[in-house]
Amino acid sequence: MRTRLFERVTETSVSRRALLQASAGLLGSAMLPGIPRAFAEDHPTIGTYPAGSSGSSVFIGIAVPRTGTYALQGEDELKGYQLAVEHLNSGHELIKKISPKTTKGVLGKEVKFGVADSAAKPNEAVQAEQRFITENKAILMTGSTSSAVAVALNKLAQREKVLYVAGISGSNDTTGKDCVRYGFRQCFYGQTAAAAIGPILVKTFGKNKKTAYLTPDYTYGHTVTKSMQDYLAKEGWTTVTNQVAPLGAPDYSSYLLNIANSGADVLLNVNWGHDAVLSTQQGKQFGIFDRMKLAVPYQTPFLAREVGGNLMAGVYAATDFWWTLEDKYPLAKIFVAEFEKKYGYKPAWGANNAYMEFALWAEAVENAGSFYPPDVIKSYEAGRKIQSTVGEVYFRKEDHQLVRPVVIVKGKQQKDMKNKEDYYEVVEIVPGEGLMQKPDAFGCNLGDYS
Repeated sequence: MRTRLFERVTETSVSRRALLQASAGLLGSAMLPGIPRAFAEDHPTIGTYPAGSSGSSVFIGIAVPRTGTYALQGEDELKGYQLAVEHLNSGHELIKKISPKTTKGVLGKEVKFGVADSAAKPNEAVQAEQRFITENKAILMTGSTSSAVAVALNKLAQREKVLYVAGISGSNDTTGKDCVRYGFRQCFYGQTAAAAIGPILVKTFGKNKKTAYLTPDYTYGHTVTKSMQDYLAKEGWTTVTNQVAPLGAPDYSSYLLNIANSGADVLLNVNWGHDAVLSTQQGKQFGIFDRMKLAVPYQTPFLAREVGGNLMAGVYAATDFWWTLEDKYPLAKIFVAEFEKKYGYKPAWGANNAYMEFALWAEAVENAGSFYPPDVIKSYEAGRKIQSTVGEVYFRKEDHQLVRPVVIVKGKQQKDMKNKEDYYEVVEIVPGEGLMQKPDAFGCNLGDYS
């Protein structure tokens, strides 16, 4: 595992003297006008509170994959986090539109962060975040591009009583059976993906189709495939084969051979990251797409760019965000412009999701008026309607899942692309409320505040 700290914005340890000074300052603040008493005496010690927020800054631990099959998506996600921190500390107009009470920083405190390479491995992510908690008194954890990592960090958050906001996580379990009081998720997931793209697949290809699945062997893959199967079964679609492959498989030949011989009408490729790229390219080499249609129930950022050619032309995919939403949503327009100015390319949905997680966290903290974790959690749970890059959104108090739309895109032919990044047209924006299962359908039990 590699841990890197950026621009001297973190400290590798907190000395005993510093802690004593911070504690003294905290007690003294009770005597100063304008300082909320809650900061000084109303709340007991919990997690990294109050040590992590007693000074002039607060620290966030970020664990994303920078190596391995999800590395490209992890780097894009990291860029979204970095832009959000920059905007929080400068009081940027976009942050203020999402979190109107924000001035500069969060509750006036500068936001600092550290970054670790999780390699999409749960144990490495947990070790990194534990170090950020112990050494840097992190008041917030984030990251994950693998839902296995998200589930592991959920458990760490609940145990350590430190808030966790998921990065990319498509498993139903993240806010389902593995939900926790200290965890929150902004992005869409298997159930909402299936409910959004399912009707379009049925309308496009008809009822009573035979389906093949290519599924990564962990919680994300299994729950997305199950959600698609459940939805499509109601329309007479049957599963003729479900090929389950390990994360980071170097060769999909045996799985694709079984799919090619299955007689399927449609292949639903649930793979993600480089696995999605490799399996799609190899599927083309096997001639699979001459026999059956391809659909992507949970879109991988950069998939169209990485597979090359017209391979994604005409392919439907469900996604969290696409940059041409700038034509519909004013906040999306600001975000796309700011991201492209800083990084030189149009943002993918991982970067947008990461940015929004930090902006929504700031909104919750500012409305709580405190970094005390139970107060921040209750602020999230209040159900306020919040402006975002995909319109008005809010968190469900029962499972800490953001209620937000799912975007359905269709791949363009190269001749129809208006620029080098114009890979998809948005065909539908499906409102979130009608897509989501009941809060207890996947076994969510959030647990205690303290």
